[in-house]
Amino acid sequence: MSAKPKVLISDSLSSQAVQTFEDLGCEVTVSGKLTPAELAHMIPDFDGLAVRSATKVTPELLGQATNLKVVGRAGIGVDNIDVNACTRNGVVVMNTPFGNAITTAEHAIAMMFALARHIPQANASTHEGKWEKSRFMGTELTGKTLGLIGAGNIGSIVARKAIGIGFKVLAFDPFLSEERAKDLGVTKVELDDLLAKADVITLHVPKTPQTENMIDATALNKMKKGVMLVNCARGGLVDELALLAALETGHVRGAALDVFAVEPAKENPLFGHSSVICTPHLGASTQEAQEKVAVQVAEQMANYLVDGAVQNALNTPSLSAEDARKLGPWIDLAKQLGSMIGQLTDEEIIDMQIEYCGDASGLKHEPITNAALAAILGTKFASVNLVNVRDMASQRGINVKETRTDSAGDYQAVVRIFVTTPDYSRSIAGTMMAGRPRITEIKGIQLESTLGRYMLYITNKDTPGLIGAVGSRMAESGINIANFHLGRLAAGGDAIAFLEIDSAVSDEDLSTLRGLPQIDRCRFLEFPELGEA
Repeated sequence: MSAKPKVLISDSLSSQAVQTFEDLGCEVTVSGKLTPAELAHMIPDFDGLAVRSATKVTPELLGQATNLKVVGRAGIGVDNIDVNACTRNGVVVMNTPFGNAITTAEHAIAMMFALARHIPQANASTHEGKWEKSRFMGTELTGKTLGLIGAGNIGSIVARKAIGIGFKVLAFDPFLSEERAKDLGVTKVELDDLLAKADVITLHVPKTPQTENMIDATALNKMKKGVMLVNCARGGLVDELALLAALETGHVRGAALDVFAVEPAKENPLFGHSSVICTPHLGASTQEAQEKVAVQVAEQMANYLVDGAVQNALNTPSLSAEDARKLGPWIDLAKQLGSMIGQLTDEEIIDMQIEYCGDASGLKHEPITNAALAAILGTKFASVNLVNVRDMASQRGINVKETRTDSAGDYQAVVRIFVTTPDYSRSIAGTMMAGRPRITEIKGIQLESTLGRYMLYITNKDTPGLIGAVGSRMAESGINIANFHLGRLAAGGDAIAFLEIDSAVSDEDLSTLRGLPQIDRCRFLEFPELGEA
């Protein structure tokens, strides 16, 4: 009989985790708090490492983890885990993306009541022996309008609970379909409409380059006077200085924050303000949630170590070793096609169809489809992975379809992705050449191109002068063009220019390019290196 897999629990987890590991055939060690040096000294003996947020899984630690096969995070965020380093070292990273959703949603609802009725301030005043009934006049939430920014797993739970309270709920989420909105009982609106109409606004989005400081001075000024703001999602979504200014003028009635731009938040410009309620990132801090995520991570890690099953992995698909070797290049292609189409699509996606042509029709499709879908959604949502991507798509009402065809045109094998929004459809196709992904078609226009780290995507009319005009603007900005690919439907018709460049393009440079008379649309795209998570 082979030795049992050995798992180290280095952070505080529910005792239920230990029992679960042991029941499923693992040997468990609970270390308690360790210094990085102590953990590095212990880690070579273990196959699995179970953590919360205190343990830092760094490249240096992984360099000592000669037997480590899986890191499990009891919770959603993996800021304390270097996922790319884990991938390079062949270590699977798992999280528990849905274990604390109810608890976090309940905290957001509790914050709304605390704001509406001044509960923390009234509590402190009463403890001081005061009796200030008139000072703490509140407002009813029943009949008010709640603005929900983000209608994913947690946001959907908040919506249902808010409707039960008596809120009318407006929701802004680019990936929320009208059908899903109807199922939730919310009204899908654009962000500006939500800001203007909501009495209470609550955030439930990840922190990404697109959402960082999304509630800034401009957004705050668009809100109705007397609005209440709740953020139990991620620090950095709200410009804290702009919020402070809006509170000082009275434009914002109050704010309740569980997360902050810098954590642990020992100092913050909002601390001490009479209209601000603060909690120390308690969204997931209930006994039920901690037990749930502890048991879930133990089950997932044990199933992987004992049986090879992969669930809720952030950096690997659910594949056998043989399938991984065969499908790896096609998964890389799907990731790049999906990343491109996701970066180009700002509107909600209703349908995604992936077509496998020629020899590609005989491939095992699900991991490739999931990789493409994860790449599309990954441009908008930080928590998406190859395991939860289908559920995330379902939550947003995205219909996913796979088709096969024997013909691949001029190529031996082609993968083509179609996405449909309420206003248009978009397609992109690619193949494998010399073991590397290559774009073969965009919007029906033939265009053969590899994908570098930085790319410029330009749509234009096929008229003289484009190459020179773009080249001159790039030269003026000091940006070198590595490759310049062109395609068109017909002479004088719709055309595409696809440029690989050596560095990122600033918003100012993009604005200049968009001002050129030959250009209809210009987008800067950034792609991960092949093999990155």
